[in-house]
Order: sequence, then structure tokens, then C-alpha cells
Amino acid sequence: MTTTGGEVRTDTQSGMARVAAASFVGTAVEYYDFFLFGTAAALIFGGLFFPGADPLSGTLLSFATFGVGFFARPLGGIIAGHLGDRIGRKKTLVATLLLMGTSTTAVGLLPSYEVIGAWAPIALVALRLLQGLGVGGEWGGAALLAVEHAPPARRGFYGSWPQMGIPAGLLLSSGAFALVSALPQEDFISWGWRLPFIASSILVIIGLYIRAKISEPPAFKEIMEASEQVKRPLVEVLRKHPRDVAVIAGIRFADNVLYYVFATFGLAYMTTQLGLPRSVALAGVLVASAIELVTMPLFGALSDRIGRRHVVVMGTALMLLLAFPFFWLVGTGEQWAVILACVLALAGAHSMVFAPLSAWFAELFSADIRYTGVSVGYQMGSLLAGAPAPILATYLVSVNDGAYWPVSAMVIAAGIVTLVAAYAARDNAKAALDAPTNPRHQDEMTTT
Repeated sequence: MTTTGGEVRTDTQSGMARVAAASFVGTAVEYYDFFLFGTAAALIFGGLFFPGADPLSGTLLSFATFGVGFFARPLGGIIAGHLGDRIGRKKTLVATLLLMGTSTTAVGLLPSYEVIGAWAPIALVALRLLQGLGVGGEWGGAALLAVEHAPPARRGFYGSWPQMGIPAGLLLSSGAFALVSALPQEDFISWGWRLPFIASSILVIIGLYIRAKISEPPAFKEIMEASEQVKRPLVEVLRKHPRDVAVIAGIRFADNVLYYVFATFGLAYMTTQLGLPRSVALAGVLVASAIELVTMPLFGALSDRIGRRHVVVMGTALMLLLAFPFFWLVGTGEQWAVILACVLALAGAHSMVFAPLSAWFAELFSADIRYTGVSVGYQMGSLLAGAPAPILATYLVSVNDGAYWPVSAMVIAAGIVTLVAAYAARDNAKAALDAPTNPRHQDEMTTT
């Protein structure tokens, strides 16, 4: 491993391992913050910030606040993509991490409706929007940090490391809530739920320290040294790659619905509809997230051998098979059945459909517009599939007297969208991620 100005480079396996760790830790912190809000929306926000509503309506309103973050994600992706393709991946990732950490800590300090009235839900929505901006720009940069540094034959494996940050974030957020849920109910509601949000500030400092020593990926560094950044990367992406953006958004239906139905909505369904203890529901998500930290790199490596599309299609097929059995298992109320359902859905199906995406999406764009391309497509998928998933699932259960079959039908529909998009997308697993600029970009160039 060699260094320049104290920065880690990837001349050796140990250097590449540090880059993978940096992409993993930063993403884990970002999604700890993002999922923390989702867990709180399912378990606590309804009564604290929407106290006039009945329990079901309060859950719907808190999930609507949760969904607001998704509407900010495409904008965050556009802004971060522009900056990442103009001034660099590293500086942009520092900004997204700071934005997310600051807004999450502020949620933990926010007074409830009882204290400041209507300003409480207004401030909650505003902070959720800031979270959405931060996480909207995070994934694209973290994915490129790993994939653009990786050896060509191992892009799927190393690209799975920022993906691993997402179950790690869910594991941390669910674990934090499991710990504070052990407090007496009165203490949990009055101050205990705030502790995981405030703890975000510590995780952000750790993430910033680890990322500070990582250099720009070689492909983009070459562009910067030649002062050949694209002037308007979003325009270039939409003009030259509309199909790629569309198929990326479509491919993301499966992983979004898997996560936000089986994890976020699943928590509310198990506690509100089935009356299971919070500890039982959280245990299933915790175990599944821990196992996914192992299965994610395995499926990423598998995509290096058999192609990105094949792994995603296998995961989507498992998702379709689980659409009804997931609810049969959790409906038993048995701890083992809840854990099995979550493991199959998250560590199995979700891991397969999600692990190859960093490499697959990065391989669709040239280095000069790659941050914008992957961020816009990825976040559009989050907006179209992730944002409505827990809200629509909660609504469907409420208007069907607690029946889960409409949610299962929604899961199947999302899986079909992903299958269509996966077969429409190019699988460029063997393509080079080179830096040279194509002459067709010359009209978009500017010097810096």
C-alpha cells in the first residue's frame, strides 16, 4: 500500500480493504440514521407528534413523514451527483455524512407536540427532508468509492460493501431501539427513544475519520487531473442514458419493497395488527440483518462469476415465493417463525437482489457522469417504490380488516417490475471502468 498526503491508496489488498471499510462504515452510519427514523415511525412517532389521531391513523401519519424523506432523495442524488462528478467523490461524501448526522441528532432533541404544538410535526418533516437529501447523495458516492477502486474481476464483491452498510444500519438502529425499549414504558416514551438519535453524532465522527484517509478513485482522479469534468452531468445523463436510468429505477422495486414492507411495515404489522411484543418483532429484524452482513458479500462475489442479472433474478424469484409465506410465519406469533420469516426475506431474497447493484449500476455509465447516473436512477427507484411501500401496505391492511393478502399482492407486483427491468438492462460485468473521455462529451466539458 502506498500513500499520498496521508491518504490510503489501493495498490495492495490491504489498501483495497480500507477503501471497502470506508464505503461500508459511511453507508452504515447514513442508513442507521435513515432506518432509525423508520423504526421510530413504526413504534413511537404516532403518539408523540400526532396525538390527536387514533393509533392506526397516527401510524399512517408517521409513515407519511417517513415517506417525505424519499421525496428529497432524488434531489439529494442530483445535487451530490453534480458535485461528485465536478469536485470529487470524497468531498461530496463528507458533506452528505455531515448533513445526515446533524439532522438525525436534531430529531433526538426535538420537543414533542405536547410541548410546542403544531411546530413539532412541522419540524419533524423538515428534518426528515434534510435526512433525505443526505442519504440521497450518500449511496452513489459510497458505491463508486468501492467499485471504481476495485480490481475488475472483483467489482461485485467490493461493490457489496456499501450495500452491507444498509443491513448494518438497520441492525444498529433496531438494536438501539431494542435496548431503549427495555426501559419502563414511561421512560421510553418521555426520553429513552431520543438516545439512539443523539448517538448518531458519535457515529458520524467515526465515519468522517475513516473516510478522511481515502483517495479519489483512479478513474475519476484521471479526469480531474486533466480538468475534463462534464459541465452539466445531469443533462448528459438524461440525454444519453434515459433507458439506463429507467431500468435502474425498475430494478430497485424488489429491494425497496422487500425492505420497507418486510422490515419497516413488518414491525408495525406485528406489533399493531398481531399484538406481538416489540421485542419479538425487533428480534426477527436483528437476526436477519446480522446474517445479511455475511450473505451480502457472498452474493456480490457470486455476481462476479455468473453475472449481475442472474443473481438479482434469483433473489426476485425468492421474493415472489415469500409473498404469502412471510405473513403465514409471523402470524403464528412464535419467535422462531418470526425470525425465519425475516431471515428468508432479508438475508435471503433482499441480499440477492441488492448485493450486485453497486457494480451493475456503475458499469452502465462512464466515469465523468457516473455519480450522477447511478444516484438519479437509484433514488428514483427509492421514490417510486420505497416511499409508498409502508404507507400503502398499512392502508391496504386497514381497509381490508387486517387481511395481509393485498400486501402480498403488492410484493408480487414489485417483483414483476424488477424482473422486467432486469432483463431490459445491460449486464456489463466484464466492461472496463476506464477514465478516458469520449469525444461526444466535448461540448459538455469545462475547465476548472
